[in-house]
Amino acid sequence: MGFCVTGGAVMTCTFGMSPSTLTVLPSAKVMSAMPLATIMDNAPMINILPFGMCTSMSNPAVASATAAAMGVLTPMPCVPVPAGPWTPGVSKVLVGGKPALNDQCRLNCSYGGMIQFTNPGCMTIQL
Repeated sequence: MGFCVTGGAVMTCTFGMSPSTLTVLPSAKVMSAMPLATIMDNAPMINILPFGMCTSMSNPAVASATAAAMGVLTPMPCVPVPAGPWTPGVSKVLVGGKPALNDQCRLNCSYGGMIQFTNPGCMTIQL
């Protein structure tokens, strides 16, 4: 089943060069010391913060900088562009009427990256 995900969970993106942390707004129901995350905690620059530099050629900034460098991959600052909600979610556990996240959930970035958790932030509640 996996472990619950709370605010402060550590994430990585396959095209990002640094980890990032998930921000869960305090309006969510609190069932632990930190608010539990849902599949809808996917807003860029609010819930999903940058992953340092991006290396995806699908990112227009990276493609442009790489072209200007005569084909040498040139990473550019990450601006996450989530392509929908987290999947699959935990449908048996609702937080504010939305499925909860566990450490097995993934989020696609429109630039081809896959965002996943390396530390869910909560190791005490198993979903």
